[in-house]
Amino acid sequence: MPNFRDLLSQVKSEIEETTPEKVRERLRKRESLQLLDVREQDEVDQGMVPGAAHLSRAHFESRVEDVVPDKESPVILYCGSGVRSAFAAKTLGELGYGKVESMAGGYSRWKELGYEQATVRRLEASQRDRYSRHLLLPEVGEQGQLKFLDAKVLCIGAGGLGSPALLYLAAAGVGTIGIVDADIVDASNLQRQIIHDLDHLDVPKVESAKEAIEKLNPDVRVVTHHERIDASNARELLTQYDIVVDGSDNFDTRYVLNDAAVELHKPVVHGSIFRFEGMVSTFVPFEGPCYSCLYPEAPPPELAPSCSEAGVLGVLPGIVGSLQANEALKLIGGYGDPLIGRLLTFDAQATQFGEVKVRRDPSCPVCGEGATQGLASEEETTAA
Repeated sequence: MPNFRDLLSQVKSEIEETTPEKVRERLRKRESLQLLDVREQDEVDQGMVPGAAHLSRAHFESRVEDVVPDKESPVILYCGSGVRSAFAAKTLGELGYGKVESMAGGYSRWKELGYEQATVRRLEASQRDRYSRHLLLPEVGEQGQLKFLDAKVLCIGAGGLGSPALLYLAAAGVGTIGIVDADIVDASNLQRQIIHDLDHLDVPKVESAKEAIEKLNPDVRVVTHHERIDASNARELLTQYDIVVDGSDNFDTRYVLNDAAVELHKPVVHGSIFRFEGMVSTFVPFEGPCYSCLYPEAPPPELAPSCSEAGVLGVLPGIVGSLQANEALKLIGGYGDPLIGRLLTFDAQATQFGEVKVRRDPSCPVCGEGATQGLASEEETTAA
């Protein structure tokens, strides 16, 4: 009967092996490699090869295709010494991966040679519990959750769209959330603005929203801006954040926001509602169209009445605002397909979604080829 040593020898004869020296040289040449650490969590906590993804042997077969979807990409596996990674390499070959190597000597040899090591930042125990469902998603995982916690999102408005967006961004663990709103809570708001309640009537919406968020998730730092956003303060506000979620209800604010966002290269997740209809799109400056490409001019006031004039189904902003939160999380986490160059429409009466392609306008006065907007200096953009 073969023993473990015999089995290991047989496995190594069936796979390709490499060395830490060769791996480091290939990385220095910027070769496209997928490094996969198959050690256990307590080992990874002591350090890992920079740029490697972690997938322990306990979940390897069931989750590797999520972590490495392209079976033709070069994959380097490593463990502590090169034993577990050898078996993992054989498994990948059986799963159809064609360019797999095991790093002989493993992380122990990498460390012994004095090569670069990544200090692994981890969630606290209470956070691992709170965000456990995110951690199960390969597209998010612990590193994605850390990105959420590090992110700074500015929400324009704490009303119908802002309410669900704020609550879901806070629940997801977005670390810093700014809220811009000059209004106070009114009884007529409560039909749709679910972040507020009867106990907060006549209270500034930013304070009511802040209290609700802090009760929901103490990980979140809430910054209130009890003011209206306009040309005098838009640039200053946006420089403090990574992404903007636009829940404003008028064209003047949207144009001011768009001008500042393009100038500072800040992504804006747009949402708008009218009676039973809603729209969502994501504007990433110079990767797709901006708001002015979509609406070169504001429609006449009679064609774009406010909710207080035309009415709105209470659940509609909940749907649209939740979609905005989803877009913001995709941008932060770097997964999925954001609505860049796409306008998503929703009809609440028909329960029907639609999509319209939106192209960047070369003659757009804000982001077009001859535009003067978007010319913030590199130093200013970096500092922001």
